[in-house]
Amino acid sequence: QVQLVESGGGLVQAGGSLRLSCVASGSIFRINDMGWYRQAPGKQRELVAGITSIGVTNYAESVKGRFTISRDNAKNTVYLQMNSLKPEDTAVYYCNADLIVSTNFRKYMYWGQGTQVTVSS
Repeated sequence: QVQLVESGGGLVQAGGSLRLSCVASGSIFRINDMGWYRQAPGKQRELVAGITSIGVTNYAESVKGRFTISRDNAKNTVYLQMNSLKPEDTAVYYCNADLIVSTNFRKYMYWGQGTQVTVSS
């Protein structure tokens, strides 16, 4: 069993900041890539930012320069620092992890339950 639990969402005014966290727990052998996705009402889920196990990052064009993804491998945790938030950043944010489980050493992709981020204008 593996769980990803997000926290840190909420309501913020435009221009404000939030920091999301996602902790992976359970039968984990190794975590490879981790990432943050978001889904706004009526829209498809989209990649916001990703980070490899050695810290190589990639970002959606819409968040470059405003969001920063990081991870703490010792804590199985990935973070998303979101600055200069805009109303169009409003969405449910999901954590994602590509990992190898310790029960059978096979690779699986897991998702968190999502955390709501609402940016008011």
